[in-house]
This record gives sequence, C-alpha cells and structure tokens, in this order.
Amino acid sequence: MEQFDLQEFVDKVHALLESKNYRELKVVLNDEMPQDIALLLEELPDKVMPPVFRLLTKENAADVFVEMSTDSQEQLLSVFSDAELKSVFEEMFLDDVVDVIEEMPASVVKRIINQADAETRNQINQILQYKKDSAGTIMTVEYVSLKAHWTVRECFDRIRKIAVDRESIYTCYVTDEKRKLIGVVTVKDLLLNTYETLVRDIMEEDVIFCTTNDDKEQVALTMSKYDLYAMPVVDGENRVVGIITIDDVLDVIEEETTEDIAKMTAVTPTNEAYLEQSVWNTWKSRMPWLLILMISATFTGIVINAYESRLSALLFACVPMLMGTGGNAGSQSSVTIIRGLAVNDIEPRDTLKVVWKELRVSLLLALCLGVACFGKLMLIDGLLLGYPYTWDVCLVVSLALFGTVVLAKLVGCLMPILAKILKLDPAVVASPFITTIVDVLSLVIYCQIATHVLPAI
Repeated sequence: MEQFDLQEFVDKVHALLESKNYRELKVVLNDEMPQDIALLLEELPDKVMPPVFRLLTKENAADVFVEMSTDSQEQLLSVFSDAELKSVFEEMFLDDVVDVIEEMPASVVKRIINQADAETRNQINQILQYKKDSAGTIMTVEYVSLKAHWTVRECFDRIRKIAVDRESIYTCYVTDEKRKLIGVVTVKDLLLNTYETLVRDIMEEDVIFCTTNDDKEQVALTMSKYDLYAMPVVDGENRVVGIITIDDVLDVIEEETTEDIAKMTAVTPTNEAYLEQSVWNTWKSRMPWLLILMISATFTGIVINAYESRLSALLFACVPMLMGTGGNAGSQSSVTIIRGLAVNDIEPRDTLKVVWKELRVSLLLALCLGVACFGKLMLIDGLLLGYPYTWDVCLVVSLALFGTVVLAKLVGCLMPILAKILKLDPAVVASPFITTIVDVLSLVIYCQIATHVLPAI
C-alpha cells in the first residue's frame, strides 16, 4: 500500500486551486480516502475549505464530514444551506449523526433535527436520552434482523434489500416477532449452506450481547475479549434496539486511553486536540491539579523543617535522590495496576495477591538499589569526589532507600485498587498523587533512621 503524503496532497490541491482546474481537483479529491481528505481540509484556509468540500461526491462528503474535527464541522455547517445539510446527514449512519449532534451548539442541533425525517428524529432523540458513557449512546439502530423460520434464500433477499442503509451486514441477528434476541448468524454461515436451509438450523443461540445501560468501556473490553466485529444491544425486555460496531469500539478505546493518560499526568481530560485547545482551556485543565499537588507537597516541607536542626547538610543532599527513586518506584507499580484494572486482569478481590507479589518484587528491587546506593556513595562521592561520606552515613541512606522503595511499591499498588473499591477512577490516584505521598513517607523514614542510627549528626 502506497504511503499517503499529506504535504504532497496539500501542495497538489493548492496548485489546482490556483490554476482554477476544478474538474481535475474534483477527480483528485474523490480518488482519496475520506480520512485523508479530512486531513487535507483541516490544512486549507477557512475560506477555501467549504468550496473544496462541495466538490466531493454525495457519498464521500458524508464520510469525510464524519472524520473532521468538531470545529471544522461547525464551520462547514455555518455555511451550508438547508439542502446541503440534509444531503450530507442523509448519507451518514445514525450513530455518526448523534456523535456530531452531541458536540454542536443548540442552534446547529436545531437545524440538523429540523432537516431529519420523523423516524430519524425519533431515533436521534431516543439515543440522546441514554445516560452518558452508556452502550446506548454509541450504538446504531441500523442493523440486519432475520427470522428463525426464514430460508437462506429469504435472508439474502432481505440483506440485498436493506444493505445500502446498514452500517454492518456481515453479522445478522435473529429475532422473534417481538424483536427479542434469539440467535446470531453471519453471512459466511449463509454462504456455506444451501438456499433451502432454515436459519434456525444454522444460527448460534448463545449470543454475547449488552444492554443499553452497560458502560461503553466494558462493552469495548468484551468485544475485544471475544473478537467480535459487532455486538447487539438489547433493552430491559431483551429486545434488540441496535448494535455496536468495531469502529465505535476503537473510538471508545482511544477516548478512554486518552482520558486515563490525562488523569495520570494530573490534567483534566478533554475531547479537543492539543492544537485546537485555547490557551485559556489548557490553563483550566492543568491549574486545579497543580494547585492541589502544590498544597499537598507542603507536607514535605513540614517534615524537612521538623528535622532540619537535627540533620547535617550532607544527609539532606541525598533527599532528592530518595524522593525521586521512591516516586519512580511507586509510579511503576501504580501504572501497572491501573492497566490491569482497566482490562479486567485485576479485580479488588485480588488485593492480597497483588500486595504479595509487589512486596516480593519490591524487596528484590530495594536490595539491589540499596547496595548500588551504598557503593556509589562510598566509591564515587566519597573516594573520587572527596565528600565526607563515612560507612555509617552511607548505610543510613541505603537503609532509607530500601524502606522507601518497599513502601512506595506497596502504596503504588494499593492506591488504584482502593480507588476502584470506592468507585473512583484509578487513574486519578496515579503518578502525581502517589509521588506526593511517597515523598512525605520517604522523608519520614529517612529522618527517623538517621536520628536513631546517627544521633550525633
């Protein structure tokens, strides 16, 4: 497959625009993939983007519109006539329409709703009523439904008739007269059987499904676990109301991963791309967390002030190393456990197993780091650099490092699990908060060991 070169595409389009060769430009545009065309439109000046978009075919226009950023979509909608708006949204699948509506201001939403037919309007309103982050908000109602008493021939007739309006036709769901889910059959199953075969004889009755109120992240994990291309969504009475397709699942996984990374780095999650965020919004997403962490870090200063008069400058010179190593050790454990909780490899009931494993790992790591620290202080700092590190001072620092690493590992593995038990997002208690907690505890350990082992210091 030839690698797509965005800059080359942009230059080519600019050249065709300057020469006013719109016939050739239309051909060039419609030969590219919708995702690549969307990237191109994002690179064009605001006044040029709408006329270039209008050169797309009806089908391409809808696919490209879905791939564009919210700001660009809103810009296009602001210059669309009602006829153009209706033309684009008629070609979009319902779940994509809902995704656009959720990001638009009320005035734009009203225009979109007004251009939809009564049935589509009702379907949109129904999906919008589902609670945030539920399976109902990402499903599409455009699926293929078959009957158990139909023959394979009747199924193919049905698929050919409605396929053009369906997002996915490979997996078909078998329902009864009340739309209750009773089985699933794939197009492959149909192709491998004779036209006279009944659906009930080849369908799979053990169907993996979700309900409209299930968490969309859990649905994504389930589909990943069972390698599903689509999953039926049922209501409280087991009636099929829609399906979730693999493209929606990929969007959910990307969204959840981005959100977790933001929380783990002490930033309020946002759906906007970095370059599309204003300085003000970026400030708002970072400032509250930094303020909280700054205030919590003052506990470190309290500990230092309490022991300042009792410890020498030589010992305090090792404080950054202790705090940094402890924070890194805690972050390693927390990120590992958060990932395990996210993919259901770890459950709160596994707490003792997690603690036992992390304890053994931490003892091995702490022993290695403690020995390395002792050797470094004695040989490099003491002999080579000439600092007055005696063996007992080196021993105190190494013991403190040993205790810090063990404690940091235990805090790092327990905090995310505790958050999960308390129905909080484990990512919230990741690196920044754990580092702050470990900093305070490492200083307490260090100062306590120093004052007891080296009372004269």
